[in-house]
Amino acid sequence: MHATNKPFVQILGILSIVIILVTPAQSQITFQVGAGAGLAMPASDYSGTTVDFYNGSKYGLKSGFTLNAKVRAGILGLRGAGEVNYSSFSNTGEALPGQGSVDISQKVLSLKVGPELSLGLPLMPIAPYFGANIALNRFSGTVKFQGVSKVPSASYDLKSATRIGFGFTGGVVLKLGGFTTLDVSAAYDLMNASGKTWEDDNLNLDQRIDSYLTLNDDKDPLYKSGDDKHFISNSRSINAIQIRATLMIGL
Repeated sequence: MHATNKPFVQILGILSIVIILVTPAQSQITFQVGAGAGLAMPASDYSGTTVDFYNGSKYGLKSGFTLNAKVRAGILGLRGAGEVNYSSFSNTGEALPGQGSVDISQKVLSLKVGPELSLGLPLMPIAPYFGANIALNRFSGTVKFQGVSKVPSASYDLKSATRIGFGFTGGVVLKLGGFTTLDVSAAYDLMNASGKTWEDDNLNLDQRIDSYLTLNDDKDPLYKSGDDKHFISNSRSINAIQIRATLMIGL
């Protein structure tokens, strides 16, 4: 009889554990959605001057703006976040000292997802957090040359390119009342951690302008020192810092 009841006791034990886990989970589920804006600052090889851009060493971009839509969900202290992020960067200046002008503009559309760790403070209306994400980044943009040596004066579109990256976020969630919170955060994004390439859609033409028409974050395989047509000598890292405020609504 004792052996016969043993499976039944084990089943009861398993059911008891499931009930204990499920019951609090139902009261600790969180879900929030929101939108925000902030400042986007290029870092590493994504920054620099228009002279750097002309020489192919950096992208030569300055700070711009960022817009984001965010969703956050959590259960039993485990929390994840997803985000759609749009950032715009630009710069205008000389191509070479005293010669011509360059007007650069790049846009990045990012889809991010990853975990968040909340460091909630008891009895306080503020909750610090830390997060990490993996991201799919879509680049586009334009560049305009005027009176620049070895480059025809015109406005050119940058061929769209996709890169896989990752990033880190730190911030605080402020309770505003009711179901509303304000998420103030700073993020560091490494936007081309994977997939760097060098492309030339007009290889048969073999002109200097060809190197500016694609993202070209890898070294030009035809690079030679002093070559005016193949001048990108190293792979380039596309990183950015964002400071944002996001209004969130939800449980």
